[in-house]
Amino acid sequence: MQPMLTLQSVQPPPAAAHLRAAASAKTPLLLPRRAAGPPPASASASASAEFPGSVPDSAQMAPRRRRRRSVAGIDQDELLDPEALADPDSGFYEINGVRLHHKIGLPILLLHGFGASVFSWSSVMRPLARIVRAKVLAFDRPAFGLTSRASRSADDAKPLNPYSMAFSVLATLAFIDYLGAEKAILVGHSAGCLVAVDAYFEAPERVAALVLVAPAIFAPRKAVKEGQSGEEEGGQQAQRVPNDENSPPNLFARISGGFLELWKHVAGLVLKMITAIRDVVRSLCLKAVVAFLRSSLGVVLVRWVMDKFGILGVRNAWYDPSKVTDHVIQGYTKPLKSKGWETALLEHTVSMIIDSVSASRVPVSKRLSEISCPVLVVTGDTDRIVPAWNAERVARAIPGATFEAIKSCGHLPHEERPEEFLSVVENFLRTTFANPNEQVFQAAVS
Repeated sequence: MQPMLTLQSVQPPPAAAHLRAAASAKTPLLLPRRAAGPPPASASASASAEFPGSVPDSAQMAPRRRRRRSVAGIDQDELLDPEALADPDSGFYEINGVRLHHKIGLPILLLHGFGASVFSWSSVMRPLARIVRAKVLAFDRPAFGLTSRASRSADDAKPLNPYSMAFSVLATLAFIDYLGAEKAILVGHSAGCLVAVDAYFEAPERVAALVLVAPAIFAPRKAVKEGQSGEEEGGQQAQRVPNDENSPPNLFARISGGFLELWKHVAGLVLKMITAIRDVVRSLCLKAVVAFLRSSLGVVLVRWVMDKFGILGVRNAWYDPSKVTDHVIQGYTKPLKSKGWETALLEHTVSMIIDSVSASRVPVSKRLSEISCPVLVVTGDTDRIVPAWNAERVARAIPGATFEAIKSCGHLPHEERPEEFLSVVENFLRTTFANPNEQVFQAAVS
C-alpha cells in the first residue's frame, strides 16, 4: 500500500503578495493604438508643461543655419575638379584612364659649336640635370654628329635648307615642344651661341635664359682701348669750321663752297656706281665660291683640311693640349664614319656664307641690346679661338648680362674645366631663378 500524498497550498511570502496586489491595481499592459498623424495639441502642450526641459516640436522651431565644413581652413562645400586647380606649368598624362598630374621643371637645351656634337656636352649633361632637377637635352645640328645628312634639292619641295640657321632655330624650338615645356634655358657654345640668340629673337617667350659659352658672335678684331669709343673717334673727324655770321661776305669762299658741293654730288654718284659694281662682283665671286665648294674639288679640299687640321684644332681648343685624351679625339672623329659627312659639312659652310652676305638679315651682333632675358657669358681666360676680351664684348653689349672667365681654360670650358663650369652655371641659375630655400626653378616657368 502506497502512502497518500497530501497537497498543501503554498502561501506566498508577504512581500510577493504585496507586489501582486500592486500589479493588479495598475493600468492594463495593452493600450489602444493611436491613429497615425501629429499628436494632439493638448497632448503636446501637456507634455511640454509636464516636462519643461524637453525639446520643442519642429513646427515650433526656427530653421537652423547649416554649419559649413572646413578641413585645414579649406571650405569643403566648394570643391573643384583637380584640373581646375592646375598651375600654368602643370601637365596631365592619361595612363589606363587615370589622368596623372605632373610637372616638367625648367629644361636645358645644349647647342654645340662648329665641328662638334652632343659628345661635347657628355661631361656636364647629368650634373646639369641634377642642378635644375629637369631634363637636359643636346642634339646634333645638321651636318654634325649623327644627324642624318640630307641631300641638297634644287627644287622647291624642301623650301627650308636643313643646313641653314633658320632650320637650326626651328629644331631648337621644336625640341622645347618635345620636352613639353613652355620655356627652356638655352646653352650655346661658340657658333651654337648664334643659334641660341637667333632662337631667342624668333620666340623670346620660349627662352627663360641664355648661357653663352665662348660666343663666336663678334668678328675678331683688335681690342678697343679702355675709355676710347667710336663716338670719340668719329667726333674728331666730324669737327666743322665755325660759321661766323658777322664776318664779311667772301666771294671766293662762296664759289669754292659751291664747287665743293658739286664735287660731293659727283663723288656720291661715283660711289654708288662703285658700290653697285662691288655688289655685282661680290655676287659673282659668291656664286663661284659656292660652285667650287659643291664640286668634287670641294669634297677633296674638305677631306684634306679635316685630315691635316681636324685633330690639331681640337687640341688647340684646350688650354693644355697634353690633356686631350684618346677618348676625346675619338668622340670628335666618330662622325667622320657616317656617309656623306663631307658633303653635309660643305653645304653647312655654303649656308653660312650665304647668310653672312644676306642684305635682308640683320646680324645678331647688332641686335644684342634687344635681349631682355637673363644672360650668362662664360669663357676660358686663355681661349685662343674666341679671345676672352671678345666674349666680354658680347656681355657688355647685352643689358644686365653676367660675365665669367674661368682661369687656365681654353675654348671648351665645359670639357676642360667641367667642375668650374658647372659651379658658374649653377650660381647663375640659382641667383636668377630660385629662392635659396627652393629646390626647383619653377619661377621661370610661370
